[in-house]
Amino acid sequence: MSLLRQLATAVDGGVAVASATVVDTSRSVPRRAGAKMLVFRDGSISGTVGGGEMEARVVSEAVAALADGRCRVLSYRLVDPGRGDPGVCGGDVQIFVEPHMPKPTVIVMGYGHVGRAVAQLAGWLGFRVVATDDRPMVDGDSPEGPDPGVPGGDAGDGAPDELVIGSVDDLLEGRTLDQDVSVVLVTRNVDVDAAALPALLATGAGYVGVMGSERRWTTTRARLEADGVDPAALDRVHAPIGIEMGAETPEEIALSIMAEVVAHRRT
Repeated sequence: MSLLRQLATAVDGGVAVASATVVDTSRSVPRRAGAKMLVFRDGSISGTVGGGEMEARVVSEAVAALADGRCRVLSYRLVDPGRGDPGVCGGDVQIFVEPHMPKPTVIVMGYGHVGRAVAQLAGWLGFRVVATDDRPMVDGDSPEGPDPGVPGGDAGDGAPDELVIGSVDDLLEGRTLDQDVSVVLVTRNVDVDAAALPALLATGAGYVGVMGSERRWTTTRARLEADGVDPAALDRVHAPIGIEMGAETPEEIALSIMAEVVAHRRT
């Protein structure tokens, strides 16, 4: 598989990867302009830009680029290791490092009226949307019955990228939640929230929010603490979810929720 196809496959699959491309050289260097390498978050690579100490430095910079999302132009002189040069080939090389990030993901737990509205808005905002519910559904309708969707849209508009019917364990099976994942719990009751939160808080999800009143969250938190969940982990939870704007309709509540999710990602 070509490196470009590997890059596309990784990003489409939700995996962040950085590309490192030799863009300019002079005199004697290991690889000429156009040589490419892919670097993943764990430092693993595919391809090469020359090997040795220089390549190790490029890998380190690429991992940093995946952390901060910024491109880099790296310049190396391969002449005198005694002066800190990463090689002795005798030439100079410039390498362009670019991070390629997958779409951030919103996981919507509870695919009723509010969950459906959140999924539609999140998709419109450019998120990859995974919706889940433990109740069976028919023809993609919410468990509470058909929903007309966003104003001006058809009932089938705004479908999530992925729909998981089952428990939180079914949702998490084979799935890694990192800082680019926001989990929105808009479920029907405290029992569902309390069952899901311990597993969700054990992941690296960047945001976990729970819908409901202050009293509902107090009840949920007390139950989880009694079950032995670390209070510090529970401090990660945003509850009640959303910014205060007097929202009433499912669409207004979705706007409140996604405004908080976006604000959290931007700060």
